[in-house]
Amino acid sequence: MTDVAATPREHKAHAPRSVGCFIVTVSDTKTPETDTSGALIRELLTAAGHGVVGSTIVRDEPAEVGRVIREACAAPSVGAVILTGGTGITSRDSTFEAIEGLLEKRLPGFGELFRMLSYQEIGAAAMLSRAQMGVRAGRIIVSLPGSPNACRLALEKLLIPELPHLVREVSR
Repeated sequence: MTDVAATPREHKAHAPRSVGCFIVTVSDTKTPETDTSGALIRELLTAAGHGVVGSTIVRDEPAEVGRVIREACAAPSVGAVILTGGTGITSRDSTFEAIEGLLEKRLPGFGELFRMLSYQEIGAAAMLSRAQMGVRAGRIIVSLPGSPNACRLALEKLLIPELPHLVREVSR
């Protein structure tokens, strides 16, 4: 069977077992001591066998967010950049815009699935999330809300099950 006709199961069988991840918390107020979402993401990724090759907290300023993403994507050890925070609709929430301009490919299915799953937990407020996923420089870029519950949902239901497969596909 050619790879074009390969099933997702076959793709996953050839995916890396561990992905190097860089975690970015976007916040004007979080510190390393109060960054519960960043800590939760590190914990879940590590428990799933992935490596956390770096993490940082950056203010919700598009230029700063963009700089951190570009730097992370330049590191050979990084297969995915996972951001938390700044995805809402307040005047300070600019993560979506900062990332949107950097993406070479967009994976709108991630945001759609995340909001669908969120709706089951929090109802119509799920529509306020601008969670997104895409590709830059052969890396997966994913942006999650700042809520630890939202991060847990996204990682457990979407990212951890598919991260190796995503990284394999984007590297082909």
